[in-house]
Amino acid sequence: MAVMWDPSRYGQFSSERARPFADLMSRVGADGPRLVVDLGCGHGPLTLSLAERWPEARVVGVDSSPEMLASARSTDVDGLVEWVEADLAEWDIASLGAAPEVIVTNAALQWVPRHLSLMEGWLEALAPGGWFALQVPGNFDAPTHALMRETAISHPRSGELEAASKRYGAGDPSTYLQILSSHGLAVDAWETTYIHVLDPEGESDNPVLDWVSGTGLKPMLDVLEDETEREEFIAAYAEKVLAAYPRSNAGVLLPFRRVFAVGRKA
Repeated sequence: MAVMWDPSRYGQFSSERARPFADLMSRVGADGPRLVVDLGCGHGPLTLSLAERWPEARVVGVDSSPEMLASARSTDVDGLVEWVEADLAEWDIASLGAAPEVIVTNAALQWVPRHLSLMEGWLEALAPGGWFALQVPGNFDAPTHALMRETAISHPRSGELEAASKRYGAGDPSTYLQILSSHGLAVDAWETTYIHVLDPEGESDNPVLDWVSGTGLKPMLDVLEDETEREEFIAAYAEKVLAAYPRSNAGVLLPFRRVFAVGRKA
């Protein structure tokens, strides 16, 4: 089942979600690339920043969500980016018609089954001297996700929900380092745990629930198509999340581990 995306909900924490992208791209030293590709470009603002960084480049954003791409196209009033609707599991990099000098994928590969093997083809297609940069969440053992699984176990549709929770995932820095290195890239791989301060103004009853509703919780919610069934699941999960992430004087603190790898091809 395809995950349905809501650009407005995803963009609710846009500054927090943009920070890892900025940290990732700070390690990419490409000078005057001709072709830049963003795999899993989402609703567009970060891809547009690539076009602003390299104004002479052809910039292509690929995403499977028509909702996200519609938002991206509406934002790209100057037509700086080629927006392509495609499932990365099936997308053919040869369709670009040229070898990219920069391939970026930010918080997307965790949604792509078999992405480790898909990376092999993308790295082969990368131009000599080109850069490959990835960032994926590494928080699948965090309370946000552990409590999803715990809530699913007691649900009448536990089998389907459990399958949805295991459909996606990501590797560790060493995993990505070894794959990039095996394709002749000099690699820098690392991880960072951000401490996001959510809702310091106290406007939301459960800001961590707001966060995961736009991302990690979506596969489970898409299984529960009945509105009452969905609301009951959310209520049970929300109670657990509220206890796990209490409000502090600063706001609600959300530790979020992310995994990075940047490599340059010889």
